[in-house]
Amino acid sequence: MMASGIDSEAKVLSILDNIKSQGAKEKTSDDNKKGNKKITSNKKEEENVMRGIPKSGRFWKSKKERFNTIVKTKGIRLNFEKKTALRIELQKTKELSRQIIAEVNEKEQAKKERRRENIRRTLENKKKSEVVQVISNTKKLKRMKKKQLRFIEKRDTTKTVATNKSE
Repeated sequence: MMASGIDSEAKVLSILDNIKSQGAKEKTSDDNKKGNKKITSNKKEEENVMRGIPKSGRFWKSKKERFNTIVKTKGIRLNFEKKTALRIELQKTKELSRQIIAEVNEKEQAKKERRRENIRRTLENKKKSEVVQVISNTKKLKRMKKKQLRFIEKRDTTKTVATNKSE
């Protein structure tokens, strides 16, 4: 079972060697036709040399390059009209998003203001509906128990007393 796996790997490696050697022959023949001299460096030769079967058994894995050796392309360049059209479209979308955000913020502010107004109104209504009993005799306070004193609250009753007397 193992022998067949090793044989297939060996076949694949031999096929890869043939492909590489054919590619190298074609390149040299093209260079000879043009009259260019073949320039080789030690690094290039080292990359082309077969390193043998990897320990992991993954024969298709190649030697990794460092990022600074990789040739980067600048990509597709757009012409001036397309760039300006993209820029204008981007400005429009940004403006639209700003408007939407502003509308959302205005709605939130309006809700907050309504909430504040409702709280203020409910407090006023509670104060109006309170039953007020004026304690003019302070000795009553001294006689009261702690529990009764907890329910007593101080209020400015000059307005309510004045309205009650006028009615």
